[in-house]
Amino acid sequence: MEFGIFSVSDVTRDPVTGYTPSEAERIDAIVRIAKRADEVGLDVFAIGEHHNPPFFSSTPTTLLGHIAAITERITLSTSVTLITTNDPVRIAEEYAMLQHLAKGRVDLMVGRGNTVQVYPWFGQDIRKGVHLALENYNLLHRLWREDVVDWEGESRSALQGFTSTPRPLDDVPPFVWHGSIRTPEIAEQAAFYGNGFFANNVLAPYGHFDQLISFYRDRFAHYGHGTPEQAIVGLGGHAFIARKSQDAVNRFRPYFEAFPLFSGNSLDDYMEATPLSVGSPQLVIDKTMDFRQRYGDYQRQLWNIDLLGLPVEAALEQVELLGTEVVPVLRKEMAATRAPGVPETPTHASLVKAKYGDAEPRQPRPNPNRGDNVTGTSPYEDSTPAFAARYPEIG
Repeated sequence: MEFGIFSVSDVTRDPVTGYTPSEAERIDAIVRIAKRADEVGLDVFAIGEHHNPPFFSSTPTTLLGHIAAITERITLSTSVTLITTNDPVRIAEEYAMLQHLAKGRVDLMVGRGNTVQVYPWFGQDIRKGVHLALENYNLLHRLWREDVVDWEGESRSALQGFTSTPRPLDDVPPFVWHGSIRTPEIAEQAAFYGNGFFANNVLAPYGHFDQLISFYRDRFAHYGHGTPEQAIVGLGGHAFIARKSQDAVNRFRPYFEAFPLFSGNSLDDYMEATPLSVGSPQLVIDKTMDFRQRYGDYQRQLWNIDLLGLPVEAALEQVELLGTEVVPVLRKEMAATRAPGVPETPTHASLVKAKYGDAEPRQPRPNPNRGDNVTGTSPYEDSTPAFAARYPEIG
């Protein structure tokens, strides 16, 4: 069971002090938060992708590449990478490069996003959002697994004899999560490939995700990847922690009440009706164990701890409490109640082991440049001749 944090990278005015951090200050803050998460032993740090104010994270791979260089063990991920408006070719290239630089400490969560305007900004039609998500991931899946890809679809120009570089580290692609809050087609695709399904368990009342998670588990088994209980499920969450629950509520209340998304809601009622966890370490532990009761054994729990204009010092305090008082207890309690046969989240090491056993992983070595910056019909010394590249004819 993995525990970690995620950020959507918002830059929000602190309603208590009235101070709005600059983008530069917020970027520095998120790097400090990720580094501290690594130091206190959290398992995952994930960053969202946005292309408009008040968010700063338009290029997650750049940020995660820097964080990879200053951390030692934490897995780096996204929450989410926009599979609808990014070119899957660029996703394949950028995250394979990140995977190399992070020495395998990378996985990827793909999703449709929730900002309508991004679609036309990137030349796409939101009315085709589900289709784009499905088709683009189908292509991404092939780009990471086939040396030479011929492809034709609706979301981008056709590919002929295309090789995505660099090849994934050890020729093993990053594990992929499919994030969704409402779309069964996305859960179906996650199940089809045996990938993970991530339900961002926030901003909705209890019960909202029940059917989606149950559907994904059933379809995971249908496609022969294991039993429903062995499906790879992740949950989001939103937490604010203090030593005493009343202190947590008192400190968090002005941030909750000032945020437009929660306008008109009572914090106490919202905490009662939704997974929002505000209180002592024990309260957060109890509420997280309740997630397990509702959804069964799962593999990854991520909390958002820096939303709503909280100052970086408060976010760092949250990371500290998670790492020292919440997660150690949850690790023991989740392990004690875990059913036999429930797998852990696939990691690079476990995926390499599954593919190669005790053999040495493949290390692709390109064939010589034939003089026009391509390598002939076989891109690598050990490429399968049966899938030779047939390049487009120019002119």
